[in-house]
Amino acid sequence: MDEVIVLSRGEDDLAVRCDRGISLVPRADRVRHAPDRSLLAVRHGSLVARCSCWWRETASPVGARIGAIGHYAACDGDASAALLSRACELLAGAGCTTAVGPMDGTTWRPYRFVVDRGSEPPFFLEPQNPPGWPGQWASAGFSPFAFYTSAVSHDLNAEDPRSSGAAARLAAAGISIRAFDPAQPDVELRRIFALSTRCFCRNLLYSPIAEGEFLEQYRALLPCVRPEMILLAEREGTLVGFVVALPDVLQAREGAAIDTVVVKTVGVDLGVSGMGLGGLLVALVQREASRLGFRRAIHALMHDSNASRRISDRSARTFRRYALLSKALVQ
Repeated sequence: MDEVIVLSRGEDDLAVRCDRGISLVPRADRVRHAPDRSLLAVRHGSLVARCSCWWRETASPVGARIGAIGHYAACDGDASAALLSRACELLAGAGCTTAVGPMDGTTWRPYRFVVDRGSEPPFFLEPQNPPGWPGQWASAGFSPFAFYTSAVSHDLNAEDPRSSGAAARLAAAGISIRAFDPAQPDVELRRIFALSTRCFCRNLLYSPIAEGEFLEQYRALLPCVRPEMILLAEREGTLVGFVVALPDVLQAREGAAIDTVVVKTVGVDLGVSGMGLGGLLVALVQREASRLGFRRAIHALMHDSNASRRISDRSARTFRRYALLSKALVQ
């Protein structure tokens, strides 16, 4: 029988062997993500599963108190069952009514399982998991809480009549669009962060993160950035929209030419929603990608009910599905 050991916030990991394909969460991630508890399942001195739990600062929709389970890995179903059972006990004991995962505390960090892989290879910044992990959670009583998709567009210059109308409306409203300025990346990233906290605050399970963590995430991406593929929409010097697209550098690691861009994030200020800015930003960044020699665009990780999914459906084909899972907890 596997022993599940619970570590408090800031407590050092135990000395265990990592010879079953499961590694410890990097200490830097445990410090940065600050889980309320970390769990290790150990079998005869070897690490066989691990996860972390968050409940103090998680999003809590009306009528529920959410506990998150993330940093998940397990080598088999027995290890997973023991680990997830203990994690749910901890969350219930902390007053949570629902366990949600996989989610590393907040949707700003890795979350979701791939549940329908399709035939496309993995792409840059996409979450990855062994095929068996969703089934391990299902065996522990978890079921789908939300679905997400990624889609691919093969026509980067597709004409959308709505884009020309949107361009005219936005210009009349004093909104202009320019590329990211690589000479002052932190200034640009701070403005993107400030807008992100406003326009994503209504997203499912949204909870804030510190500006410093956001900057750290995006600074790590700067070596991959083509400034022409991060577009900023401004009105009287105020940022009101943006799109972030990046080359799919994973293609190079597989020995292929990089011919694909990943449209990672589209954000539009609530004050200008309904004017077509999101769709125009996607159209413009795809045209710019085509001009730079790219052939395809991946519209990444869209919640099924988000506006980004509706924009994507105009020109792209879904090729992958993901799920966030949940379980009601017994108090």
